[in-house]
Amino acid sequence: MNRKVLKFEIDLDFVLIAVTTSLKDYRICYHINKCLNFNFTRIDDLSLDTQVNGAPLLFSLYHYSWESTETDFYFIGNKGSDGYLVPEMREADYFIMIKNYIDDDDLENMISALNKIPEIVAAVKIDPKKIKSRENLLF
Repeated sequence: MNRKVLKFEIDLDFVLIAVTTSLKDYRICYHINKCLNFNFTRIDDLSLDTQVNGAPLLFSLYHYSWESTETDFYFIGNKGSDGYLVPEMREADYFIMIKNYIDDDDLENMISALNKIPEIVAAVKIDPKKIKSRENLLF
């Protein structure tokens, strides 16, 4: 009997930046908006269904878009209502997800500018393929 194995690989077509800070989400978004000339606006919370207690976990979510390149930026809280979005990265307070295309120079300039904000302890690029719970970042 012939067996065929079907391999399924998730397409992770986004860039992920982990941000560590002690500020609340709206305060750090204000600083990012001011420093990077962004306009992060709050949208509906990211809801993550878990099988633990039946109630979905909620994470704060902000959105900004570059119209010229159709690049979307999402600012996501790692600490939610009852848990973590990415449990193996508890030291990261927030994530900035960049969907669609961003130039490498623009990305490096953005990370450098984030690290210059005094309220941000660290902002580093993370490879989504190395995150164990990467499915939580797909929305």
